[in-house]
Amino acid sequence: MSLDADRLIDRRRLKRRLTFWRLAAIVAIVAFIAAVAGRYADGVSGGYVAKLTVEGIILDDAARTDALAAVAGDGDAKALIVYIDSPGGSVVGGESLFRGLREVAAAKPVVAVMGDLATSAGYMAAIGADRVFARAGSVTGSIGVIMQSADITGLLDKLGIRPEIIKSAPLKAQPNPFEPFSPAAREATRVVVADIFELFVDMVVERREMARERVLGLADGRVFTGRQAKANGLVDDLGGEAEARQWLTEAKGIAEGLPVRPVEIAREDGWWRELLDASVGKSVFSERLRLDGLVSVWHPEGR
Repeated sequence: MSLDADRLIDRRRLKRRLTFWRLAAIVAIVAFIAAVAGRYADGVSGGYVAKLTVEGIILDDAARTDALAAVAGDGDAKALIVYIDSPGGSVVGGESLFRGLREVAAAKPVVAVMGDLATSAGYMAAIGADRVFARAGSVTGSIGVIMQSADITGLLDKLGIRPEIIKSAPLKAQPNPFEPFSPAAREATRVVVADIFELFVDMVVERREMARERVLGLADGRVFTGRQAKANGLVDDLGGEAEARQWLTEAKGIAEGLPVRPVEIAREDGWWRELLDASVGKSVFSERLRLDGLVSVWHPEGR
């Protein structure tokens, strides 16, 4: 083969190699641009809609509060959907969740979606959102507070048991099932319950922008269906998560295609606590109700 032929073959090989590497470079650049474009959709890196699920009895939860604070400070989280399916819980539990949602709402839109139940402390938490959705058949409301006890002194007498109680003042540890509920203790307890009830009413008045007299007319402990709640101004719309996403898009400009990402709540006791709560939650709550404190819950014994 001649020298000229060899040179021609070398030039062709070099040209093919250059063409290959140019194509590879173009493919890499296109892939990079596509990845960047997807990541920076709506001009923000990794945008998503956060979703917090609240089910069962609502108690004060420091880990949940920390998780909500993280959502509030996460620039990639464009909005928060909170799904509530709960008969209520402790007053402090409902209040802390309400405050956590308001903290998030100061930074981005928050929308609540009710499941089967969002009553008592569950309703208290829901009104922390900017918009509240309920299914037509959701059960909500039950605006009120309860403190329960029992006087078992008559039973103890029949059994020949007499409790011995030493305390610093007559109203200490009242109500107490081991001693009669005195008129003074009953009045002191009534004042506490009334004050917490006023707190609940104040929250509804402020968040639902309703006259106090109107709220008091609804806050007699009764429950409402989703349709009744909407007619009475306790919720904004009927629907579920799809309707909530539509509202976020139309009212708040949140891109419809953003993915939904669950809010991760890191607890020290891990997965086994969730399993335990799921398996024996009813009995655990039964014990918790015996602790000092007020609850805002609808028919806990029926859950």
